[in-house]
Amino acid sequence: MNTIVGRLTHLCTLLLTLAAANAWAASPVADATAIRAAIAAPDRPASDRADDGRRKPQEVLEFIGARPGMHVIDVFSGSGYYEELLTRIVGPTGRVVAYNNETYEKFAEPRVTERYKGGRLPRVERLTVSIEKLKLAPQSFDAAIFIMSYHDLYWRPGDGSWPDTVPGPLLEKLRTALKPGGIVVVEDHAARPGGEPTEVATSLHRIDPARVRQDFEAAGFVLARQSDALAHPADDRTRIVFDPAIRGKTDQFIYLFRKR
Repeated sequence: MNTIVGRLTHLCTLLLTLAAANAWAASPVADATAIRAAIAAPDRPASDRADDGRRKPQEVLEFIGARPGMHVIDVFSGSGYYEELLTRIVGPTGRVVAYNNETYEKFAEPRVTERYKGGRLPRVERLTVSIEKLKLAPQSFDAAIFIMSYHDLYWRPGDGSWPDTVPGPLLEKLRTALKPGGIVVVEDHAARPGGEPTEVATSLHRIDPARVRQDFEAAGFVLARQSDALAHPADDRTRIVFDPAIRGKTDQFIYLFRKR
């Protein structure tokens, strides 16, 4: 009897796993042609074009699954490099929200003003508010992205210029705002394993990928896949990311988490 129950339990587990895998495989895929067209747009800022080589937007946006009609929020979007591309890709039926808190937006000046002046990117919705005051409609987004910004949730500069942010409340808001099966993509500078996250983020602007996974799993997400498109194995992960010797060549990870 116990053997039969055990086999049935194993079969149910296998079927659930296969169902989840099939659901993920059936999810909408990136529109590589639309991504290439957005990158090639002649009116993109010259500074963005200069960054393309190190940022590899084609690979990153395909990994995200960028496509027409997609609804996406960029968390701590900074100067808006990816908004410039995403708004062209998702088109008039899609939605792009550029979220910053006030401190993050100040850090990104004057490039933020330059990006949006004169009515450029009219379909990008700019949202500047503290995490505590952030309100997002339930099940309103297909995806959220953190591009080189997740570690800032642990950053604690000595001058007090950054609020004492913690991941949990923000991840809960994002989970609620995502549609069933929605995703969050995190791209960041990798730290060595095991360091205290606040200390590492403050001193090096890095984060241990294992800590990111721990945070998301605790918030009701599962790691669906990862990419090494921005990996730089020569980086020993001990230097601050602004060090001229490694700037633009830090070892970076890209994780894709799916809402359970």
